[in-house]
Amino acid sequence: VQLVESGGGSVQAGGSLRLSCAASEHTFSSYTMGWFRQAPGKEREVVGTISWPGGNTYYADSVKGRFTISRDVAKNTFFLQMNNLKPQDTAVYYCAARIEILGPLAPSKFHYWGQGTQVTVSS
Repeated sequence: VQLVESGGGSVQAGGSLRLSCAASEHTFSSYTMGWFRQAPGKEREVVGTISWPGGNTYYADSVKGRFTISRDVAKNTFFLQMNNLKPQDTAVYYCAARIEILGPLAPSKFHYWGQGTQVTVSS
């Protein structure tokens, strides 16, 4: 499975961006798609996830109420809508996938990764 992100860029605080993650194939009956981010000098952290079947979502407290994960089944694409962006949201954002729908959301538990896209929020 190949994942390709797009949609990063630079915005001012309070602005919005939408990231996309296109998956090359979809042969799994169940899976978890996740968005992660890594700021300079910091560990990669989970931003949010969506699982299928069920469509259950999880969001980190730092982005809850501002970020939304969604999916377009027909296009095999996942999205991260980011609103009311803050300078502390500046990071490289990655999409990732795994077959399991249960279990810890640590980066080490995800098997497939995109190349990452830079998001920069200025104050």
